[in-house]
Amino acid sequence: MSLSRLLMSFFISALIVSCPAAAQKKTEKSSAQKGNPVVTMKTSMGTIKIELFADKAPVTVKNFLNYVDEKYFDGTIFHRVISNVMIQGGGFTASVPMRQKPTKDPIVNESNNGLKNDRGTIAMARLPEPNSATSQFFINVVDNKMLNRSQGNAGYAVFGKVTGGIDIVDKIRAVATGNGLAISLYNGKEIQQTLQDVPQAPVVIESIRRAN
Repeated sequence: MSLSRLLMSFFISALIVSCPAAAQKKTEKSSAQKGNPVVTMKTSMGTIKIELFADKAPVTVKNFLNYVDEKYFDGTIFHRVISNVMIQGGGFTASVPMRQKPTKDPIVNESNNGLKNDRGTIAMARLPEPNSATSQFFINVVDNKMLNRSQGNAGYAVFGKVTGGIDIVDKIRAVATGNGLAISLYNGKEIQQTLQDVPQAPVVIESIRRAN
């Protein structure tokens, strides 16, 4: 299975592992830097709290908060769940078939900010073109070294970290998945396609709101 298929955002076909309790506790321990915003993500499976690293990824955080403030994410779903990689959402509605929402313009890829795609971090999903991220994001469920920026690899921009609710992330990563019918957007046109790794019972993002 290729990396490009795993993390394509919307129209390109882009290890449940156990973590020691101490490691999970460490992941959830808040280390919010002064001035960094925090958001609360309410899902149909529970609540996740996320610190956004505005000091390290200012463009990405600003973009994400613009969507948050417009309540864009309300009613969207985690449409791709790969239990040994990540859970991805922020672009499709819970309708049948899933329908991709229009987005703002793409942003620059801030994967050179020194942040790593480690377990519990949140990063931007994108197309093969590095500067193509819009609204979709993913939460790493393991350390994904292959997603970090390196020579010859543009990487995926980390812009925050789960500080509460990593157990909810693990519940989501464990759901049954399969194929799902979707209406995607490509150059402003709708296309119907079948996506892989789609939760068979929708995992809905009920809301994302600023917590500070």
